[in-house]
Amino acid sequence: MRVIVLTTSRLGTAGHHLPVIATAKGIEIVAVILSEGFVTNRSKRHWRNLKKIARIGVLGAFNGVRMRRWYGEALNSYCNIQSVEDTCRSLGIRFEKVPSTNSRQTQQLFKDLGADVAISLGNGYISPKVFTIPRHGMLNIHHEILPDYQNAQSIIWQLYNGSAETGYTIHKIDARIDTGDILLQEHVSIKFRDSLAETVTATLAEVFDRSAQGLKKLLENFHRYYDNARPQGTGKKYTTPSYRQYFTILQNFKRLRNINRIPE
Repeated sequence: MRVIVLTTSRLGTAGHHLPVIATAKGIEIVAVILSEGFVTNRSKRHWRNLKKIARIGVLGAFNGVRMRRWYGEALNSYCNIQSVEDTCRSLGIRFEKVPSTNSRQTQQLFKDLGADVAISLGNGYISPKVFTIPRHGMLNIHHEILPDYQNAQSIIWQLYNGSAETGYTIHKIDARIDTGDILLQEHVSIKFRDSLAETVTATLAEVFDRSAQGLKKLLENFHRYYDNARPQGTGKKYTTPSYRQYFTILQNFKRLRNINRIPE
């Protein structure tokens, strides 16, 4: 089976997962495509960001910036994730760059490569002009449980709702975000540490390891999972937490840590 990997991050999910799925039996990764994130409509993006700040407040936006490190720099360091370009070079996988995820260049590459399926590892919205090109469309890994946590940052919203469990979902990509049919899902216990930041990073590292193995298993048994995909049903969407929501997350974290923490 011929597979394309599409990502918008030089580090992160793609760099972590590639060494695992490259060992999948019967799978050829024909190319990894990195979107450089060129924004064609900056005014629309600024307006969207302003509306988000109005919704979550300035303090919520500040917390959002602070939390990025948990999911980015801290996670990459914790897992020793290499850049996707270096990973492709070491694995002998073709590496391509495009200006943006849904660009004409992306569409043309998809057509030229003739893959059976494409995998989204760390992207935002993907247009039907892209995801409908491969014979079996595109799959996405969402590092949360669907449909209950659509568009949600991993772990923090589970804590907000008083849960000590997170997980990942591999689903088909459709015209909306995180709403496609589910192929594979796994629940993972939250790994409680001294701080909320450490808890998020340590847990997400575990979820990354599990989802990489899950994706490998799915690709090796593709039609069994693909043919038995199930619709999500009604879901719930999340965004960056407001300051009040963040305070609830922090309080619930402390309470759940005292109950669930396992000595290292």
